[in-house]
Amino acid sequence: MSEFTVHSVPGSPFGRAVLATLEEKGAAYRFAPLPPGSSKSPEHLARHPFGRVPVLEHDGFMLYETQAILRYLDRVLPQPALTPADPRQAARMDQVMNVSDWYLFQGVGNVIGFQRIVGPRLMGLTPDEAVIEAAMPRARTVFAELARLLGEQPFMTGDTLTLADLHTAPQASFLSLTPEWATLTAPHPNLLAWIARMEARPSFQATTVQRLAERAKAA
Repeated sequence: MSEFTVHSVPGSPFGRAVLATLEEKGAAYRFAPLPPGSSKSPEHLARHPFGRVPVLEHDGFMLYETQAILRYLDRVLPQPALTPADPRQAARMDQVMNVSDWYLFQGVGNVIGFQRIVGPRLMGLTPDEAVIEAAMPRARTVFAELARLLGEQPFMTGDTLTLADLHTAPQASFLSLTPEWATLTAPHPNLLAWIARMEARPSFQATTVQRLAERAKAA
């Protein structure tokens, strides 16, 4: 099978989900980092008309939207399977992935993560504490629900790693860099144990910002 190319930004939780999935599959891939400020360039807009990341290239096929990419990879690289065969577990996987997109990222990651990490580091902005505080009730609800769905299982749908874990853990890991992380996870030791398990996996060790930067330099 031909090599996969992933166009993304080092540190993007969405890009990391795709890269970690490729690592779990043992697939050869090329990481193509976007230069700062180039997401709206004509070159990238030809890949993704909405100017976001990641984008997957595979044998002349171009695909954007992280969930679509992850499901594509699980179809063209069927081993190890990352979608449960059981219909209810598969439905739970889909549910968790949508919780990650619509509630963990929208209104939490894109607010707290931006205010604490992206804005200060990339734009020199000062965090807006009022905006962060306004996002905290939603964040508490999201973390409580993810903890409930996880329960005492090792992974989001049971005993086996699925796309739900690979899609959601990068978002949680990104938020772990903020001071709000301790407050949000304090009531949920099961979530802390889950993210520790995910971070310890070789696929996550291989997709840290530092490792991706090293990979990009070596390319």
